[in-house]
Amino acid sequence: METVIILVFVFGYLAITLEHNIKIDKLIPALVMMAISWALISLGIDDFTQWFDSAKHSLMENFGLLNHEDKMHLMEETLLHHLGKTAEILVFLLGAMTIVEIIDYFDGFSTIKSAVNFNSRKKLLWMFSILAFILSAIIDNLTATIVLISILQKIVKDRDVRIWFAGLIIIAANAGGAWSPIGDVTTTMLWIGDKVSTGKLFSYLFIPSVLCMAVPTFIASLLPAFKGTVELQEEDNKPKNKFSSTMLFLGLGAIIFVPVFKVITHLPPYVGMMLSLGVVAIFAEVYSNSKFAISSAETSEHDSHASHSPVHYSLSKIELPSILFFLGILMAVAALESLGILFGFADSLQNSMPMLGTEYHGEGVSDLVVLLLGVGSAVIDNVPLVAASLGMFSEPMDNELWHFIAYSAGTGGSMLIIGSAAGVVAMGMEKIDFFWYLKKISWLALIGFLAGAAAFMVTRVVF
Repeated sequence: METVIILVFVFGYLAITLEHNIKIDKLIPALVMMAISWALISLGIDDFTQWFDSAKHSLMENFGLLNHEDKMHLMEETLLHHLGKTAEILVFLLGAMTIVEIIDYFDGFSTIKSAVNFNSRKKLLWMFSILAFILSAIIDNLTATIVLISILQKIVKDRDVRIWFAGLIIIAANAGGAWSPIGDVTTTMLWIGDKVSTGKLFSYLFIPSVLCMAVPTFIASLLPAFKGTVELQEEDNKPKNKFSSTMLFLGLGAIIFVPVFKVITHLPPYVGMMLSLGVVAIFAEVYSNSKFAISSAETSEHDSHASHSPVHYSLSKIELPSILFFLGILMAVAALESLGILFGFADSLQNSMPMLGTEYHGEGVSDLVVLLLGVGSAVIDNVPLVAASLGMFSEPMDNELWHFIAYSAGTGGSMLIIGSAAGVVAMGMEKIDFFWYLKKISWLALIGFLAGAAAFMVTRVVF
């Protein structure tokens, strides 16, 4: 039965990876894979001889000797435990996405666009790279990429020029998301799972992440594609929303407040995110009732939502398919973890891989394993890879291993355009060709990834 469950996972995984080839949204195989895996566990519960206790992070003793009722009860408790941990991540993401949509409702990101008053390609490259690096640490790398490419489309007229900027935005956004607990889904998973703390994450990964962004940007600035000037789009005459700047800084500040709330109260991060969403929503409601809140030029866009509050409108705009995908993939990985499959895979991986660099707390996990995980995240979605690592390794909180995993999984996906959420959304928004990215951008992403990894190996000696 274990073999069948593994095959279900493998075929589901292939369907996710080949999403663009088979024309089926990746959330569908993720949900099917999750449901079938747990159904097979339930139907074959008496055939399993081992069970992984997630609370104690170890295999249970004498699981095979339990009767059918006890096994079923244990399975239900385990399923509820994993659903609870997954729900923490999903509710957190829902809150963050809603705040960003509220900012956009008030046209808050236009404040960034208005700051561009030059047409030098090199200056624009550095501006967008730094903005992507900073914004992704605050509003996550996926959202930062959407925001910046939307701004880029309003500034740069020539698409052939824009896709070069988009490629570097992907690298910078993934690098920025790695050092922040709210910057990337995988880093958020490690943070909520009490594997990394905010302070140590910054200490270990800020310098490697800066290098991962800065080195490719510097090299790119020397390329012919970033020489000279660009033709800027003409300014529109649309009146600016009166509260755009206020909502931008309020929303970003509310998201930044979440890690502070966790440190003060020791409550799960989603509680702080719900508080932040509530505060932002109050101001959004008050401002939307002002007769000057929505300019006349924007009225038509909001006509169909006139009877709803800004929060209702923003909730209708969030990426629900992404939320359902995370639910499916995290719960599917939880099925493999519960059967002890990931535990066994970790043992075989650690015993078979040659050692390179640090051996973490005698566990036999080498730097090469983590680097390969980063390379793998360019081919396979990094969410299940990190979810699998949570079940494979048992190092304590803030061990160097977890920080290196956060870096590798967060930035390794930049090497292929399908390797990260930021890349996939950029691919869709600008119709970027897979092989164009592979030829023009991938080598820059690889250099940045290796530069940051080398910096991490030096940084961990200090911390």
